[in-house]
Amino acid sequence: MKLLLLLGLVALAQCLGPRVPLRRGKSLRQVLKEHGLLERYLKQHPYNLASKYYHAGVSAEPLENYLDNEYFGTISIGTPPQEFTVIFDTGSSNLWVPSVYCSSLACSNHKRFNPADSSTFVSTNESVSIAYGTGSMTGVLGYDTVTVAAIKVLNQIFGLAETEPGDFFYYSPFDGILGLAFPSISSSGATPVFDNMMSEGLVAKDLFSVYLSRDGKRGSFVLFGGIDPSYTTNGISWIPLSAETYWQITMDSVSIGGDPVACSFGCQAIVDTGTSLLAMPNRALSNILGTLGASSNGAISCSAVNTLPDVVFQINGKAFSVPPRAYVIEIDGYCTLGFQGMNIPTESGELWILGDVFIREYYVIFDRANNMVGLSRL
Repeated sequence: MKLLLLLGLVALAQCLGPRVPLRRGKSLRQVLKEHGLLERYLKQHPYNLASKYYHAGVSAEPLENYLDNEYFGTISIGTPPQEFTVIFDTGSSNLWVPSVYCSSLACSNHKRFNPADSSTFVSTNESVSIAYGTGSMTGVLGYDTVTVAAIKVLNQIFGLAETEPGDFFYYSPFDGILGLAFPSISSSGATPVFDNMMSEGLVAKDLFSVYLSRDGKRGSFVLFGGIDPSYTTNGISWIPLSAETYWQITMDSVSIGGDPVACSFGCQAIVDTGTSLLAMPNRALSNILGTLGASSNGAISCSAVNTLPDVVFQINGKAFSVPPRAYVIEIDGYCTLGFQGMNIPTESGELWILGDVFIREYYVIFDRANNMVGLSRL
């Protein structure tokens, strides 16, 4: 009986679609701290996370916040396959990796794609340039077979980085980025990987889903073309998108202990696996830090986690809570809140970024067929 149950579970998993296991390694913040470089780096590279969403004319990546991002997966490019560690980022749309054309220091300690070693590579004369809060990458576009889990995407356009200025990428624990947002924000008009998966009929459903484990060690994944029912036993709340650019939705309000603390008249939010923290306008951050009794830099007593209230997000008429065990981050006996402020242009209204601190509490479904986000409480 147990054997039949096991075989049934294996068969079910195989039917759900290819999944990419995500691993959680050391964050860039930890690496810089271990090398005694964190304080200098933060002073030399001030940033505003909101620049990712308001950089006119250029596709901007949220790499300034990858100091804390720790979830990575493996893909391969070319024939025979060349493997790369990438971040699966729902906040951007381009795929790029370092190339052998790159002479920047940042490329010296990362895997580099060599077109000469791939029999299926097709070159172009098109260039790609992506701006970051802490630097930039430039390169050329090419086409090749990209393998994600068991899915082979033929003639996928991607960026081959030729320059990665500065030392940021040198310490980054990933090679490149695989963007999972909409084509409308793709730099150089490059078709995103998932769009090609859909158009070529490589996925059973035009959606993908993400699970980020709370312990950070095992089990995290991106599942392409399916929804794993073992993660949706609490039901799925579907939220329509308010824009087909990023995975953007409308929030009704944010409250603590039943009292509204931000977004009182509604605001926009982006569900973003490429941002590790919960980011919000600086005024909202100040209100929340004060309500929770944290210092101005977010520091808080580690013992407070047992008494702090949930932060509750009202979205599409339903409440989605984030408990203190999720938003209090402890590193080496020091605790801080997993919230971050942003400078938002006044005319743009109030924008929030629901990063990994939020996503870890929910199984998230990114539905391109219906332009909706599904949330299921874990």
